[in-house]
Amino acid sequence: MSTAPLAGLKILSLAEQFPGPYATMLLSDIGAEVIMVERPGVGDPARQFPPLFRALNRGKRSVALDLKSAEGIARFREMVSKSDVIVEGFRPGKLAALGAGFEDMRKINPRLVYVSISGYGQDGPYRDRAGHDLSYEGVGGLLADQAEAGQPGPVPTLPLADIGAALFAAIAILSAVVSSQRTGQGRYVDVSMSDAVVSMLTAFLVPAANGTPLGEFISEPGYGVFTCKDGKLLTLSIAHEDWFWHPFCEAIDKLDLAGMKSRDRVTRKDELREEIAAVLVGKTRADWGGLFDKAGVPWGPVNSLAEAMNDPHVRARRLLRTIAHDGGKTETFLVQPLKFDGFETEISGLPPEIGADNKRLFEGGPN
Repeated sequence: MSTAPLAGLKILSLAEQFPGPYATMLLSDIGAEVIMVERPGVGDPARQFPPLFRALNRGKRSVALDLKSAEGIARFREMVSKSDVIVEGFRPGKLAALGAGFEDMRKINPRLVYVSISGYGQDGPYRDRAGHDLSYEGVGGLLADQAEAGQPGPVPTLPLADIGAALFAAIAILSAVVSSQRTGQGRYVDVSMSDAVVSMLTAFLVPAANGTPLGEFISEPGYGVFTCKDGKLLTLSIAHEDWFWHPFCEAIDKLDLAGMKSRDRVTRKDELREEIAAVLVGKTRADWGGLFDKAGVPWGPVNSLAEAMNDPHVRARRLLRTIAHDGGKTETFLVQPLKFDGFETEISGLPPEIGADNKRLFEGGPN
């Protein structure tokens, strides 16, 4: 018997691009069977970017179905009757118009959990507006600094609307499955990418909503990125904690600053940050790392992608897994990060070709 937490859970995924695939990948890693339902000959549009597609879809299965055809809908209904969850990422109302919306599917499977991921949700004035991650970040307030400055700035590297929606979708699936198992009745869940951004800004938006100053805990002079003698970068993350500031000042031989309280440091943040930078550029990152670890100062290296993959902590946490292709070629992937007692996360397989599982699922034949 499998020890995987989600062993036996079957998910049909019609969600493409990033949020749905990332959410279902996380659940696949902990035992769920994920079957992608793709458009024949085309598949997920992310397939045109193989590195992205492969990163998010290893270990899944694929069937190719034309949901605009009678045969495609019939086969989809057959799959729904034997599944626990549908995840979809179409514009609001699109699947309902094809006869594959929640109300139609729950008649086939009353216990079905149906999760829709869309840019702005299933209602509201923007529900039909097209968009991608950056637009949802803008609406949700993530680019507020640029709005307040009245000037465009750099596009964020991390697609936080995509990632946030994926994580909320995973929560939605798990919580609705628990409800379905308890009550015998399925659930519909509306996941909005712009709502996800708003939620992730809770600590900033609640003070703004109440007219309360946020405070300047990240305006500390010891909270930032600094350059070392060898040109490498490190982070300091002293955020209002006097108990970190004092040993930090000892470590950099600035005892005259050690008695300063947070409110005073914030008042003089620009001056102090320049003073800290002038000191840190005098030693290598490795030298400072040894001193800061010994003193208990919160710091870390600023890694490139290659350095992050080879960081001894990342390696020790076993977040990377390498699988072999036929012929000896290998490919490395990342696994979901949760550590379960009695269960070791592994990758169940490589990303599937479009429709790779049609024969097995619909004709009873081998793959």
